[in-house]
Amino acid sequence: MLRPPRSLERLLRPRTIAVIGGGPAAEVVRQCDRMGYTGEIWPVHPGKDEVAGRRAYRSVADLPGAPDAAFVAVNRHLTIDVVRELAARGAGGAVCYASGFREAGSEDAEGESLQAALVEAAGAMPMIGPNCYGMINYGDGALLWPDQHGGQRLAKDARGVAIVTQSSNIAINMTMQRRGLPLAYVMTAGNQAQTGLSELALGLLDDPRVTALGLHIEGFDSLTALETVAAKARALKKPVVAMKLGRSAQARAATLSHTASLAGSDAASDAFLRRLGIARLNSIPAFLETLKLLHVTGPLAGYALSSMSCSGGEASVMADSAEGRRVFYRALTPAQTSAAKATLGPLVTVANPLDYHTFIWADEPAMTATFTAMVGAGFDLNLLVLDFPRGDRCADTDWWTTLRAFEAALKAHSAKGAVVASLPENISETQAADILARGLVPLGGIGEALDAAEAAADIGTAWRREAPPPVALATTTGGTTKTLDEVAAKDLLARHGVAVPAGHRVANAEEAIAAAEGLGYPVALKALGLAHKTEAGGVHLNLAGPEALRKAATALAGIGSGLYVERMVADPLSELIVGITADPPFGLVLTLGSGGVLVELLRDTVTLPLPATRAELEAALANLKSAPLLAGFRGRAKGDLVAVIETIEAVQRLVLAEQDAIVELEINPLIVSAEGRGAFAADALIVRKETSDA
Repeated sequence: MLRPPRSLERLLRPRTIAVIGGGPAAEVVRQCDRMGYTGEIWPVHPGKDEVAGRRAYRSVADLPGAPDAAFVAVNRHLTIDVVRELAARGAGGAVCYASGFREAGSEDAEGESLQAALVEAAGAMPMIGPNCYGMINYGDGALLWPDQHGGQRLAKDARGVAIVTQSSNIAINMTMQRRGLPLAYVMTAGNQAQTGLSELALGLLDDPRVTALGLHIEGFDSLTALETVAAKARALKKPVVAMKLGRSAQARAATLSHTASLAGSDAASDAFLRRLGIARLNSIPAFLETLKLLHVTGPLAGYALSSMSCSGGEASVMADSAEGRRVFYRALTPAQTSAAKATLGPLVTVANPLDYHTFIWADEPAMTATFTAMVGAGFDLNLLVLDFPRGDRCADTDWWTTLRAFEAALKAHSAKGAVVASLPENISETQAADILARGLVPLGGIGEALDAAEAAADIGTAWRREAPPPVALATTTGGTTKTLDEVAAKDLLARHGVAVPAGHRVANAEEAIAAAEGLGYPVALKALGLAHKTEAGGVHLNLAGPEALRKAATALAGIGSGLYVERMVADPLSELIVGITADPPFGLVLTLGSGGVLVELLRDTVTLPLPATRAELEAALANLKSAPLLAGFRGRAKGDLVAVIETIEAVQRLVLAEQDAIVELEINPLIVSAEGRGAFAADALIVRKETSDA
């Protein structure tokens, strides 16, 4: 049962701050003073009368009241005592700076027990860390932060984004950005011993000054809590992006199925975040640029972009950079082309991306007319490529002329727009602030700009969908397991509505021939008890008569635990893989993709958390590279997509009904026939817990 989130109001927005300890605690006082914090600060030190210009108290018990927030900077053993005293005093929360707890790992056995003791000492009082720097509240100038940082106080009534990371150093680096990103909060979660990243996120979303939320995630604290974050963000219209680490982790070793090697924890992470409508970015620059775009525009209505630049080279780079992405440059209609053409000279070719040439450079009315014609075509985001010249050596007067023209065009159509510098350093922090003040987005780097646009469109798409169902969380996967052979696996699937080709278990060639007479040729003959039959030479296909079947039976003698003869599926159009595997902490996840013997080579798969909706299944199949085969590629018959969906839903119902028993399930291949002729599980593997019945 999920514990209701504790209130973090006093901790995040404190009116009184206690700082306990030596040097780091004194630095917290100095950082608050530099940021203009107007609340009371109460240092605690047993041997000093004054700390950083403030009267020091000998103990927590001597404080004039219960502090809203406390920064605890003493050794790991004493930290536990201080936290217990703060909790007893009724403090609103504490940041624990000390390290040497669970993060120390097996090299320090004491760390684990100390962390448990720290959580016990905190009780109901919110506690961040240990092993973290804490919090910067740029709205109120309140810092529980023992180091320098690069941010600035938010102006009155101004807003900004909130960032939560598990790394204090990355948090510092992000505050040093010169990209013009307005920051409302920066927080570090440390070990997440008690208060996890998701709970911090919930508290930050409550602040009306926060426009968007960025999460830098090393490990999920609670999937259920993150689902709550996503739901709250959606309700408040505050988009969330994540930079989830783990893409480069060594792939999980394949156990029995292809699915295990294809899915992996990173694929499950991706699927989980996508379902929640949390956009995932893969670099710190893209993460920051996306937050900046969302701060100004919020989620985008779609993926259609326009691009305008005064250089053919820039237009080409913009076009190339969109290849392979979901964002795209929608072509202009003839009427839209004519409207834009009328504002340009006869030597200019009108297209999207548009190279408007330098014929109208520095002519503000002419540029305004051109930009207005382009923006009026109704794109989801309009991009102006504009690298400003160096301020120390060059003049930038004409660049502002271009910017004003773009600004006027956007206002004329109430459109969303961004100024994109191909090199991030070609928009200074001062210029970025000016551009933001105009309601435009300054974006540094073409790749990062398209990353941001795609992420914002992904969030917009997710928010338009029906809210997702809760993920089926992991059950215990320990203990011994048993693998059903193909016959037992197919029997179980058939009982739950999955179509399987007719077949019989046989002991030898003569029994196989007798069975084939009843099934009808051609048939397949397989050795049972093998996880990967093809690699082991344990399957013979398209056997057209008794002699071929007898020869195959001889070849398979002694391989596996028996023989299985099965009628071949007639006129197959395509092969899919449908796999479900346990992937803690996500529970059971579904992998769909192009199937057959080359499945791991092709890696044409999509992973979804369970339960998956029909809309998610349809979208996943449509996004496969092999999707045209189901749609009727080059005049071929269409595949039976209805049967495919019904098969996947049947498999999902089976697994969810027995999720305490089934560890892994795979159909590979699921052979898809022509529309109206079905889809058949040609091979199947099921791994169950040893105590479960088939």
